[in-house]
Amino acid sequence: MTQLALIIDDEPDIRELLVITLERMQIKCHCAENLSVARELLHKYKFDLCLTDMKLPDGDGVEFVNEIQASFPQIPVAVITAHGSMDSAIQALKYGAFDFLTKPIDLKSLRTVVQSALKIKPKQTTVKQTIIGDSKVIQELRTTIEKVARSQAPIYISGESGTGKELVAQMIHYIGPRSDKPFVPINCGAIPDDLMESEFFGHKKGSFTGALSDKEGLFQAANGGTLFLDEIAELPQHMQVKLLRAIQEKVIRPVGSQNEIKVDVRILSATNYDLSERVKQNMFRQDLFYRINVIELKIPPLRERTNDISLLVEHILEKMAQVSGNKKQELSGDAKKLLESYQFPGNVRELENILERAATLCSDDLISIEDIQLSEPVKKVVSNNAALDSVLDDIEKHKIIEALEKTRWNKTAAAKLLGISFRALRYRLEKLGLN
Repeated sequence: MTQLALIIDDEPDIRELLVITLERMQIKCHCAENLSVARELLHKYKFDLCLTDMKLPDGDGVEFVNEIQASFPQIPVAVITAHGSMDSAIQALKYGAFDFLTKPIDLKSLRTVVQSALKIKPKQTTVKQTIIGDSKVIQELRTTIEKVARSQAPIYISGESGTGKELVAQMIHYIGPRSDKPFVPINCGAIPDDLMESEFFGHKKGSFTGALSDKEGLFQAANGGTLFLDEIAELPQHMQVKLLRAIQEKVIRPVGSQNEIKVDVRILSATNYDLSERVKQNMFRQDLFYRINVIELKIPPLRERTNDISLLVEHILEKMAQVSGNKKQELSGDAKKLLESYQFPGNVRELENILERAATLCSDDLISIEDIQLSEPVKKVVSNNAALDSVLDDIEKHKIIEALEKTRWNKTAAAKLLGISFRALRYRLEKLGLN
């Protein structure tokens, strides 16, 4: 069956170039010089792909991407932008564009984008099934994930420890066009420096002591799919350089090899550190930061979506019951009140750990406040219906000072020990008057 593309550009030469290239790929084309004609064609034909310029005589390409996503979500859209107009291209990606091309158009890049776009299958799942919560910030996050999942742009997922960054990365992969290919997560902080290059890019037999056979690297394992670089802030400088080249050139060279290997992976990355601060401190390369941070997704901490706590509790307890095969446990009124009042510095991961401990300590199907292992002053204040702010501040101050003392007042190390970002620690120090 012949595939059909819609080309929208007010420059005849560009339209002709695109038509010639696509027809050589056995793709039939219809052209429009403005949005008015494009809208008529969209209602007349069933298109498999749309290529649109960002600047058109009667409208903005970014808004048109949003319009197509609303009315024709099955059509992947790639935008064409002038060199130096990256902000508009990134905005289009956030609205759901699949990819972008810059003028003058590179024909090899054009063919790659078109081939990838035509592989997109209709969305068959929804992130709402796995991201729990009805708060406004979570609803907005789900909507954004569904839009950016279709694109090929690198995505940087920021957020405090325990907020669910890997879950978001998985959902981007599994509702995107690469869902039938591997999703390969890497914890950059867990790989020894001397083995990192081999783990990322593979090695040849005999390339170093212990290399007893050829080994495929993680880039090759993820070929065609998604590579999730968790804790990317932990990458040493020498690996940052090599990673940047692999992302830019889409090639890798195994350790001990003279030959380069082409790879096609989508890069998702995450860390609980503030990468922009690390760039300012010369701890992270600025060019790599810009390369991985085409689109940023910010995951809100649990304390900013407290209305979701009850839904999360129900979900976690249900999951625990399924795993254990036992009857689902419930929370007492005081226990619910306690959790809804707690700040959760460890976010959703901490909530899961608290409930798992409480379920183990509980002697029946009702989890009481005594089963939940939090600070005794917090329990006391909640039980007496008093305000928690001052008590929580005291507890928070105590934990922060304890972490600072353990790390000899190294704020970066203390933030890591506490499981929060450097920015979050700095905010708390100012709030608590500890500077």
